[in-house]
Amino acid sequence: MAGTGGGRPSIYPTLLYADAKAAIEQLTEAFGFTELSVYEGEDGSVVHAELVQGNGAVMLGSKGRGGVFDTLMRDAGPAGVYIVVDDVDAHHQRAVDHGAEILLPPTDQDYGSRDYTARDAEGNIWSFGTYAPEIGI
Repeated sequence: MAGTGGGRPSIYPTLLYADAKAAIEQLTEAFGFTELSVYEGEDGSVVHAELVQGNGAVMLGSKGRGGVFDTLMRDAGPAGVYIVVDDVDAHHQRAVDHGAEILLPPTDQDYGSRDYTARDAEGNIWSFGTYAPEIGI
């Protein structure tokens, strides 16, 4: 099994949004992501964006731009993404302060994690918690 090399994540959840610019704003302001790159088309739509959180990242873009991925995702349901954070309560408070829809408040789980769950403006489910599985590579 190959490693990721250079500290790069090997899995990137990829999401399409009707309003990708608003999604980037919510993910950075409410959920604490940092913009790594944002590429826009001539029409101002987001062709491709990469946002980072800790040692992970998500890729996103605008719906309706055409192309194979957009076509495949056209009728797909919302995605669920889990992000590991150090301080769940502080992260939750940031999300609340920025108006994120909280589905489940910070909760201590039986398996040792503390986490909470929110929904973004287009229905994707984001869980943030302390559980970080050990991956033997």
